[in-house]
Amino acid sequence: MTSSAAPTAAPLSESEDRQWASFAHLGGILGFLPSLIIWLVFKDRGAFTNREAKEALNFQITAAIAYIALLILTTILSVVTFGIFGLIAPLLYLALWAGVIVFSILGFLKAKDGVPYRYPVALRLIK
Repeated sequence: MTSSAAPTAAPLSESEDRQWASFAHLGGILGFLPSLIIWLVFKDRGAFTNREAKEALNFQITAAIAYIALLILTTILSVVTFGIFGLIAPLLYLALWAGVIVFSILGFLKAKDGVPYRYPVALRLIK
């Protein structure tokens, strides 16, 4: 008869903890999935990874909400302005995309050195 308890994964070393925490931030360039996967897999194995992956995930969720809000705003304002706002909207999407890239890289650079990073704009939905 086998035991029903799943084996517990070993805690991360300090360097692995920093590595996965930094990857959680850098993964934000691709969207929220890398941060979510890293948080789910490593949250119980490293305290630093837990904090930083949550921070990165919260930022990515905030960015996704911003994209959806921008899409709704663009649709409404394009209709109201007879399509004129549709010419400006791509610049707003580009600015949001660039912000996500820049802040994700800044988070990566801080986390790889073991320094906690706090995004300037993020809804703290996951505590």
